[in-house]
Amino acid sequence: MMKLYSIARGMALLCLLATTAWAQSRTITGSVKSADDGNFLPGVNILEKGTSNGTVTDAQGNYSILVKENATLVFSFVGYASTEVQVGNQTTIAVTLSPDVSTLEEVVVVGYGTVKKTDASGSLAVVSSETFNKGVVNSPQELIMGKTAGVSVTTNSGAPGNTSTIRIRGGSSLSASNDPLIVIDGVPVSNTNLGGSPNILATLNPNDIENFTVLKDASATAIYGSRASNGVIIITTKRGGKDFKVNYSVTGTMYTAPKKVDVFSGDEYRALMNEQFPGNNAVLKLLGTANTDWQKEIFSTAYGQDHNLNLSGTAKKTPYRVSVGYNNTDGILNTYNFKRTTASIGLDPTLLDGSLKMNINVKRMYNQNNFADQAAIGNAIAYDPTQPVYNGNKRWRGYTTWTTGGPEGNSINLAPGNPVARLDMTDNTSTVKRSIGNVKFDYALPFLKDLHANLNLGYDYSETKGHNNVRDSTQWIYLPTVAGGQINPYTATAKNQLLDFYLNYSKELPNINSKIDVMGGYSWSHFYSSGADSTMNQKSEAATRVNVYETEYYLLSFFGRLNYTYKGKYILTGTLRDDATSRFAPENRWGLFPAFALAWKINEEGFMKESKTLSDLKLRLGYGITGQQDIYGNDYPYIPTYTRSDNAARYPFGSSFYNTLRPDGYDQNIKWEETTTINAGLDFGFFQNRLTGSLDVYEKKSDNLIAYIPIPVGTNFTSSLTTNVGSMKNRGIELNLSADIISTDNLQWTVGYNVTYNKNEITRLNLSNDPNFIIPLGNVGGTTSGTIQVQKVGYSRASFYAYQQIYDTNGKPIEDAYVDRNNDGVINTSDLYVYKKPDATVYMGINSRLNYKNWDFAFSGRASFGNYVYNNVAANSTYRTLYNSMEYLSNVSKLANDTKFTTALNTRFSDYYIENASFFRMDNINFGYSFRELYKEKLNVRIGAGVQNVFVITKYKGLDPEISGGLDNNFFPRTRSFFLSLNATF
Repeated sequence: MMKLYSIARGMALLCLLATTAWAQSRTITGSVKSADDGNFLPGVNILEKGTSNGTVTDAQGNYSILVKENATLVFSFVGYASTEVQVGNQTTIAVTLSPDVSTLEEVVVVGYGTVKKTDASGSLAVVSSETFNKGVVNSPQELIMGKTAGVSVTTNSGAPGNTSTIRIRGGSSLSASNDPLIVIDGVPVSNTNLGGSPNILATLNPNDIENFTVLKDASATAIYGSRASNGVIIITTKRGGKDFKVNYSVTGTMYTAPKKVDVFSGDEYRALMNEQFPGNNAVLKLLGTANTDWQKEIFSTAYGQDHNLNLSGTAKKTPYRVSVGYNNTDGILNTYNFKRTTASIGLDPTLLDGSLKMNINVKRMYNQNNFADQAAIGNAIAYDPTQPVYNGNKRWRGYTTWTTGGPEGNSINLAPGNPVARLDMTDNTSTVKRSIGNVKFDYALPFLKDLHANLNLGYDYSETKGHNNVRDSTQWIYLPTVAGGQINPYTATAKNQLLDFYLNYSKELPNINSKIDVMGGYSWSHFYSSGADSTMNQKSEAATRVNVYETEYYLLSFFGRLNYTYKGKYILTGTLRDDATSRFAPENRWGLFPAFALAWKINEEGFMKESKTLSDLKLRLGYGITGQQDIYGNDYPYIPTYTRSDNAARYPFGSSFYNTLRPDGYDQNIKWEETTTINAGLDFGFFQNRLTGSLDVYEKKSDNLIAYIPIPVGTNFTSSLTTNVGSMKNRGIELNLSADIISTDNLQWTVGYNVTYNKNEITRLNLSNDPNFIIPLGNVGGTTSGTIQVQKVGYSRASFYAYQQIYDTNGKPIEDAYVDRNNDGVINTSDLYVYKKPDATVYMGINSRLNYKNWDFAFSGRASFGNYVYNNVAANSTYRTLYNSMEYLSNVSKLANDTKFTTALNTRFSDYYIENASFFRMDNINFGYSFRELYKEKLNVRIGAGVQNVFVITKYKGLDPEISGGLDNNFFPRTRSFFLSLNATF
């Protein structure tokens, strides 16, 4: 009875408390509209501050919410500044939200200045740090993989710190650089990688980057003229702010190999050899008794750590940011290691009562690399799995080695090298030091405050020192003497200097509803490099090869730009740049590069302002010409030069031998390669910019293509010549979409998607317009000669060039059977034909971010369609290579079972090995939890975890379908990475 009484009393008390709480609450109704146009706003988030109690406005902008007395309501909406209102005694609250100025006035960095994103007339994209790919990022390029249309980023291998191939709207050249111009805080960096350095961007700590601005069409890039035909990527690093902040982040990573080449095991190999060579004792006696997984012997789980510490704030009215970073990462290939220490300082002082603004940037890097011997990857596939790693010999340091006459005999130099020995006995290391810095001055002239004088002084200095040494008594080093080992020291230095000076005048002209922004200036750049290397025997002091080089070139430029805006909605941009390069003869030295662009903000027109659906609409039209003179390996292609023969090619005269001089190919009339781009674009936004995007259509045509072409046999010149040979075009469509699907105080979900279609075609290749003229390229691995790619009119650059395979009734390739395409009854090189291409026709990216209270989750992925890869590993995997008459054995991929080829030599050039490598790759999945306002509400901590290279969907039979250039020959596997991270900000 007492128990029932207690329950009844408790229920009565709960009812009383509920009644009291209801009495202290009230219902608030009202509406929300925009201060910009007075229209009511649907979908506005309304939250009772400090609680999870909330609602949203309906289609007419009305709302109703039950709140406690003295509550505070928070009104928030995408694109508008949040507003807080105290309820007090009110029962009806009408709110007007003002557009978020920071959103409307978003400023993007363009060449020699900035512009409001809404006023940009060219095709550009901004990828900010908030949307960067999270997780393990050893190289800055990886931050923007798949983030914007028209930009393809392909990591060239799975080695830590390695470089990536970046292409903006496809390649525009044949043999000159196809890399975009990269500008770091106003300093354009060279595309030429210094020997011993794996990555031209390795200097830059990814954690220091604030955003990337990608300039894609000529109207946006032409201000950089001579170096912008492949687009421009402007990297802006983080700056100091008003408040003092300390940030520390650490990431620990475990790297694994998701896939290995499927080769025969020891037992399977013995069975195969007995099947292929039954009763042949000369072959079968070479088999061992071991079961060695050579790939397992050279690959292992690797670990890496990345630490970053930065301090920022303002001291004596000068914003500053100082950062240091340390990365130490092993490769999954044993002995491979990448270490990088970086430091950067950014200062932004203001002098002369605000008239003089300065930006000071200094970045330093100290990088140590152990590159290992990556030839071990191919040897691990080819080495006989029936042999042990060690066989106890003394002559070859105990490692199993292919020899004649027993384990202590002479080596068979052409046989595969022991892959474990290649790693253990090779010392391939380098140390790289690099510094990039600049000082920018912006002075508002006292006699005309709208006129600014700007001076930018920059430098890029790097030096490397390293060696690639191999111990003696190693079978794979046999020059200059057998098993003599190798000592190969090298040094290199690069010094680049920059001076930019320009005047900028910006003025509002309210009397005529106009604004003008005029800029004009001068640029001077100097590029210098030098180096030396030599090769000698471990047992000899005499150098067998010495190479010393020193080279430089200059660029001079005059440039100007006019931006004119009428009524805030009609925009005209004109750009002109006049460039000179010392790489060409005086009569061809200068190149003039103009560009024009128009933009129309259609949403600002009266007939569009009433739209409640369409919130942004801008039409862009652009035309421009950019130049190309970035030639690899030769700064003076117009000057006749001579090459001195090495010691192995000397001319005998009596009893003496003399080195000879051989003339190099040159073209005194070589001139600028020019790329003309036409672009039409549409920027749009719906539902108060909850859904935004852009659509671009373009055509890029390159004329006077710079290419390395073969010189006819019989001349006394070297084998190739750098000259202008023809034309090429790229046509494409780009679509970018970004959607804020959910946006509340507790839950935010954004999704981004982009897709690019690009078609490349060579339209002319020589002066005579010969449609059959070709330029071969793409050496086939496993042969001493032969190529598998070609430049040819009517086809994409670097297309594959192969024999057309004939198949039997079961769809199996018939060995050495190819289509006689010219019907002459003979199968020879005249029957080769162009088949497929390595560049994707369509590529896309998708990414998503989800935040719920303190939790966050994100993923990003990419897809590629229409890209083909020559599977050189499969082409080398035939039964013919199992036994060599020099008396050694080789393993092969199990793909050999698909063909069972045994004798033919031309199989490597069959189109059978050119495979569809379309793929979808889930690049990254990560999640985290944030602890906010700890330690007196001053400390924020985020703990995260994730996986990179999560999975790949493809039909490609090789190790990885994503191969830059399309030639898959013993690819360093991309790793699958599992990481944990901590980020703390005080």
